[in-house]
Amino acid sequence: MISYVSTRGGVLPQPFDEAVLQGFAQDGGLFVPETIPTLSMDQLAELSRMDYPDLAAAILSLFIDPSVIPETDLARLAADSFSSFDQGRVVELVPLNGDSDLRVMELFHGPTLSFKDIAMGFLIRTMDYLLQKRGDRVSIVLATTGDTGPAAAHAAANRLAIDCWPLYPKGMITREQELQMTTLSAGNIHPVAVENCPDGGDDLDLVVAALFADPQVKARLRLSSVNSINWCRVMVQAIHYFYGYFRACDTLGDPVVFSVPSGAFGNLFAGYLAKSMGLPVTGFVCANNVNNALSTALSTGVFEKRPLRRTVSSAIDIVVPYNFWRFLYFLGGSDPEKINDWMTRFQTDGRVRVAEQMNLAVQQGFSAVTVSDADTLATIRQAFTADRPYLLDPHGAVAVAAAREAASRYPAHTRMVCLATAHPAKFPDIITRALNTPDLPAPAVHPSLEQMRTRRRHVWICDREDLAPALIRAMEKHTP
Repeated sequence: MISYVSTRGGVLPQPFDEAVLQGFAQDGGLFVPETIPTLSMDQLAELSRMDYPDLAAAILSLFIDPSVIPETDLARLAADSFSSFDQGRVVELVPLNGDSDLRVMELFHGPTLSFKDIAMGFLIRTMDYLLQKRGDRVSIVLATTGDTGPAAAHAAANRLAIDCWPLYPKGMITREQELQMTTLSAGNIHPVAVENCPDGGDDLDLVVAALFADPQVKARLRLSSVNSINWCRVMVQAIHYFYGYFRACDTLGDPVVFSVPSGAFGNLFAGYLAKSMGLPVTGFVCANNVNNALSTALSTGVFEKRPLRRTVSSAIDIVVPYNFWRFLYFLGGSDPEKINDWMTRFQTDGRVRVAEQMNLAVQQGFSAVTVSDADTLATIRQAFTADRPYLLDPHGAVAVAAAREAASRYPAHTRMVCLATAHPAKFPDIITRALNTPDLPAPAVHPSLEQMRTRRRHVWICDREDLAPALIRAMEKHTP
């Protein structure tokens, strides 16, 4: 049986279905597999010939026991998860401005034009599948600073066993992202705009964590989560690193570096997971905006919480990147006592020293770059005004700017693959600002977003101070 344990070591090993449906472990830690499966070069060569759904099913089968989800059902769930993607495209690699060594990996061809669709579709379908087998139902509650909420809401819409409560800091996400949640007509989707959030999504994460930490509330409301703390999200995100590597290299073993716009560290940890499984990735660039707790940790060995600064790359405006604890867990030899001590000290002091683990990360090819708003906007403008124009979203621009700065740290002619995590049409104000024009160019317009502007909206509005009790009351009315 494939089992999952908590990074804090306070719960018994759990099967995949329990780890996914619980979200947070009851001891406040994060679920991880007891061991990470590894692949040989022959197995990687076989995987490299698969299309995306088949590749997904093959990799996911390494983490999911067939007694929990039989292989035929797993293959169907994987295929269904990507069936709504644009023209069957899940991931595409595009040379940036004709440079074959600098490529953009487009992850935004799903229904909400964000990379979150890639993992969220599978996670929500899998949860619904497991819950229906049990005759059970859950309320998903999640905090979002941009794309997670829309992806979760769309994936959960009209699912039989799920209610979805996406919480977002009012005024701190784009109008387009807000409309993707508030214009859904599904009766099981309940978006909540939260006022008075000086630390943005981190304020909401604290409320969500407190709800999950109360076992009576969690049990009574049947709470679950699909934030990147949910193991299934991270596991599925590892797939696009396999797919991207196979299409970036000429021969297995070629040097490839991924530049990842990093907020909660879930996407970057998924890359670490793929590398730990045997994918011959040369390294990763942790591309931060000025909310750079991750870059600071990698460069100084000190992981600390700092005040939030709002940027043009709002989806990675994260003060406490929660998945970093998973990274530290494996770098530290899978020692739950060490993680428990660090998390306790971090909660008390707002900082912890992890220099030894960061030295190991650097040895494995990790580097970090902080990108300013000015450099983000300049990168968008430069890419679009080149001889071969390409329009980046602000998060993809952070990845490109970081890749260019970090390229000299890796061997010559290393392929740099920059993750573009959202369609530029989701950020019209930033695009017009970057290009210094009042009019949006054609690549910054998407018909699905234009259609939403005339639809009726429904949303709950709540002050952060009242959020926990108000949310509990509302959920009690909607939970059978």
